[in-house]
Amino acid sequence: MNRVFRRDGGALPNLLVIAYTGLGWLLGIWLMTRPGYACNALGVLLTAHTLIYSAYLIHDCTHHAIFRGAAANDRLGRAMSWINGACLANYAGLKKKHLRHHADRLDVVTFDYRAVLLAAPAWARRLALLLEWAYIPAVELVMRGLVIAAPFSSETRDANGSGDANGSGNANGSRTAVRVRIVVFALLRLAGFTALALVSFKAVLLYALAYLLFLNVLRFMDAFQHTYEVHVTRSLAAAPPDARRDLAYEYANTYSNLLAERHGWLNLLVLNFPYHNAHHVRPGEPWYRLPDLHRELYGDQRDGQVITCAELWGSFHRNRVARVLAADYGSVTASGDRAAGFLGAVGVSFLTAV
Repeated sequence: MNRVFRRDGGALPNLLVIAYTGLGWLLGIWLMTRPGYACNALGVLLTAHTLIYSAYLIHDCTHHAIFRGAAANDRLGRAMSWINGACLANYAGLKKKHLRHHADRLDVVTFDYRAVLLAAPAWARRLALLLEWAYIPAVELVMRGLVIAAPFSSETRDANGSGDANGSGNANGSRTAVRVRIVVFALLRLAGFTALALVSFKAVLLYALAYLLFLNVLRFMDAFQHTYEVHVTRSLAAAPPDARRDLAYEYANTYSNLLAERHGWLNLLVLNFPYHNAHHVRPGEPWYRLPDLHRELYGDQRDGQVITCAELWGSFHRNRVARVLAADYGSVTASGDRAAGFLGAVGVSFLTAV
């Protein structure tokens, strides 16, 4: 088995997490169809948690951190994307866009949602901000809608940043294939939810609730892991080089938003994604080795780049509306309430790329 997985000792933890994610997702949906509040509540929580795991498994797959071979990682990544709906995006583009985030030391995003909101009618913008105030992730939903709509616009580009998948400039054939894929995948997912509704319409509503919980957890984790500049582009060509964005810049603008420091096992709730500085030092390190890498790099002393989720929650709550149209992410102070001025990011999910 160690020939299959990237690291020695990786078989058991990875197989357990993959099995939990796939089987737990199905079990969660089944529980939501059952009578009784307890079953339904457990189903919502289990479904939301397995959706979270599916996203972070995709993240590890984009870095080839699960299996030794790139093809095996891509297969698992695509399978996980069917669980959380990211299959409607182009997996190759999603993968390359995230790797550019590491290479360019920028938050590389496909869509400028702020421009979309500012260009929208005032009532639509106010509605989006009202939803954000109510902890309904309107921006994340808009971003996912743009992922679906983008291939039907005249500005579509493929994962190579050119007109077609081969870079030959023949965009029409590529766009047609992408559009067909999106329509087919959307119809398949719609058929699945229709079948679920025939069994239990309540379960569809509960699934929507689980999905909103999933989005809120991901956006909270994404919000406070960087103070990078945002680079909006459909292309996957490298960003213009900038001497300022060196290793020191990467470290100074990356934060480990740990769920807990003393009880490190709690970070497993989000598959150790909070060990973000360690991840940026070794992006190919699998999720289960990140706590050890963090201790190896920074010791048991609190590192200046660690800001716990308990510290960040206040900022997330207070600035949940302000950050939507803010010009930047704010800043982290050296002492005191370090997160007070850290507004955080919005719309930088690695799942929303084309």
